[in-house]
Amino acid sequence: MRVLRAGDTALLVETGDLATAHRLNAALRDDPPPGVVDVVPGEQTVLVVADPSADLDRLAARLPHLPLPGDAEAGADPVEIPVVYDGEDLDEVAGLTGLSREEVVRRHSGGAYTVAYLGFSPGFGYLTGLDPALHVARRASPRTAVPAGSVAVAGPYAAVYPSRSPGGWRLLGRTRLRLWDVTRDPPSLLRPGTRVRFVREEPW
Repeated sequence: MRVLRAGDTALLVETGDLATAHRLNAALRDDPPPGVVDVVPGEQTVLVVADPSADLDRLAARLPHLPLPGDAEAGADPVEIPVVYDGEDLDEVAGLTGLSREEVVRRHSGGAYTVAYLGFSPGFGYLTGLDPALHVARRASPRTAVPAGSVAVAGPYAAVYPSRSPGGWRLLGRTRLRLWDVTRDPPSLLRPGTRVRFVREEPW
């Protein structure tokens, strides 16, 4: 674990792996050291934002020695996301991978996913665990508007667009599940470390 300065009021912790990043994030959120005001996890990093009056050197020395919990999501059931697999790019993904449409669906819905981190837009989770056979590049020309609930893949990640937005990921299907809801506490259905399963459902 390496701790680097990130400006005048933050530290970037390089954890070296996803599991440690999730455990450190959980530790800092459950029992933050004095002076910590926000925590932003990445795939193998955790950004620790401190109060301007905090002693960053003291905090940096403390972070590598924090007691970390076990698996932050141990024992938690995965979030199940029902999907209708009729996405605009399903045939294109089949062609790029050399698989049939049915095999693309089978591999995507058969995966065990974990939210690596949130980014791009509120509630947008980057999910690891995508079958390597489905690793395809983003579209050369992003769409100006992707509907909320679109289930997509790009590179090694899977995701669901929580709100209508531009996007260049390849669309495999759609879900009615709301991943971002400002009336819910917390608004995001997903968080770093959450396990996810995609479940095929009939068209609606």
